[in-house]
Amino acid sequence: MCDGVEIFEKYAEEYDAWFDKHRFAYESEIVALKMCVPKDGKGLEIGVGTGRFAVALGVKIGVEPAKAMADMARRRGVEVIEAKGEELPFDDNVFDYVLIVVTICFVEDVWQVLKEAKRVVKPGGCVIIGMIDKDSFLGRWYMKRKHKSKFYRYAKFYSTEEVMGWLNELGFKELQVWQTIFELPERMTQVAQVKPGYGEGGFVVIRAVK
Repeated sequence: MCDGVEIFEKYAEEYDAWFDKHRFAYESEIVALKMCVPKDGKGLEIGVGTGRFAVALGVKIGVEPAKAMADMARRRGVEVIEAKGEELPFDDNVFDYVLIVVTICFVEDVWQVLKEAKRVVKPGGCVIIGMIDKDSFLGRWYMKRKHKSKFYRYAKFYSTEEVMGWLNELGFKELQVWQTIFELPERMTQVAQVKPGYGEGGFVVIRAVK
């Protein structure tokens, strides 16, 4: 049986096509992320995938373990290093911000990824996490059907409170949370609004300062 990385290796194009098929969900996520991603500075995306978020948000560098996805991101102009988030190939304090979108539910060790993100971010820099909230309607919907999805069957979803708890334990400060997507992606007919907080939206963005 394929593991998570192998699935993304094998079905990279199918995964990437999701964003076109569910354009309003994707664009809603971008709008929410833009609330937190700095407009300037040197950024890194952990789990850059096919580059959909990096390109839209102006992130020039990413790490990605699945070569097929990394190659797609490179074709979109992103500099990609094939590596995992648990062991980033960078020195300490080199990035102004680190972006982690959706990736958090696919990594082997969330704590280690967050620890590494903190290590490579400069003091005063931030880590921005975009995720499906396990406790939201969307998180429950995905979990109920995850065995039917070639991608999400390997996912482990987390709640906003769990992730915020880990960030606090790691010494991050000034946590901010935004939420969007209030209906199933396939039912969306326009870009969703972005609201502060969490508990209502399926997609949550957390910003934390080192």
